[in-house]
Amino acid sequence: MLGLAVGDALGAPAENLTPSQIRERWGRIDGFVREEPAGTDDTEYAIFSGLLLAEHGSGLTVAQVESAWHVWIADRDEGSFRGAGFSERGTLENLRRGLAAPISAQHRHAWSDGLAMRAAPFGVFAAGRPGEAARLVAIDGTVSHDGEGIYGGRAVAAGVAAAMVGHGPDVVVQAALSVVPEDSWTARSLHRAVSAARRARRDPLATALSVERAVRSATVIGGYPWTDLAPEAVGLAFGAFAAARGDFREAVVTAVNMGRDADTTAAVAGALAGALGGESAIPAEWAGAIGPVRGSCLPSMAGRHVLDVAERLTPPSGGDAGAVA
Repeated sequence: MLGLAVGDALGAPAENLTPSQIRERWGRIDGFVREEPAGTDDTEYAIFSGLLLAEHGSGLTVAQVESAWHVWIADRDEGSFRGAGFSERGTLENLRRGLAAPISAQHRHAWSDGLAMRAAPFGVFAAGRPGEAARLVAIDGTVSHDGEGIYGGRAVAAGVAAAMVGHGPDVVVQAALSVVPEDSWTARSLHRAVSAARRARRDPLATALSVERAVRSATVIGGYPWTDLAPEAVGLAFGAFAAARGDFREAVVTAVNMGRDADTTAAVAGALAGALGGESAIPAEWAGAIGPVRGSCLPSMAGRHVLDVAERLTPPSGGDAGAVA
């Protein structure tokens, strides 16, 4: 969870930029480029989903998720929810019109990475059980996503679940692939990105820039205007993670400097690498910069910290995280 928040805050300034635009502004981003770094909707929605999961555990239902969206988001008169992604805005519009899940997910961005960005809590909760993590995140996503949007969330949740029990990066990738259809866009994108990362890394002349270009060219749909496409974002995130062999700093920095939906790709790469390496793998100066969220997108989440949510998702030894209230 901390890795997600760090990646989100590092990637936020580069969101929707191209690699060349990033280089023009900052050279290569290798740390925070804002004086007061903060997470975006990625972190705030992950906290929202994490709290919901901590309350209901493995018994989570679509009705409970839909109710929480109403109580904590849709039915509150708190403005436009600044910074929310298109899938969140479409879902809120549908819920406010009285539509229920799964119809609430029938909007133009049901394929977005909005579920993938909040999927990490499910992997934390279901540590070592990728299938269960994928099952639970799909329940959460039924309110807001469909098709490839659901697959993206399943891949991330399963990857984090595998990483939580210390498997190497290759096993993490395989866990993600095991919970999505082989013929899905998400699976093909993930395969292409990871394969490109592995090939580029083996090149004796490889540089950080050449690896990023290889992963990006294998994954990004040239000329496609939307950067929040789940198969692309998930592919880029896993590609960065694979290129770094799970190293936290390298994975997140690689994701950030590839641009596109950089806050989400870095958040996912950070969640995977953070789950694999643990809190100690995150540079102290980055971890220390993460405070309680500001509620810029979800005012109801203001003042909550990802570590508090992570603690609620992680059971005492031999306990059941689902029983945490």
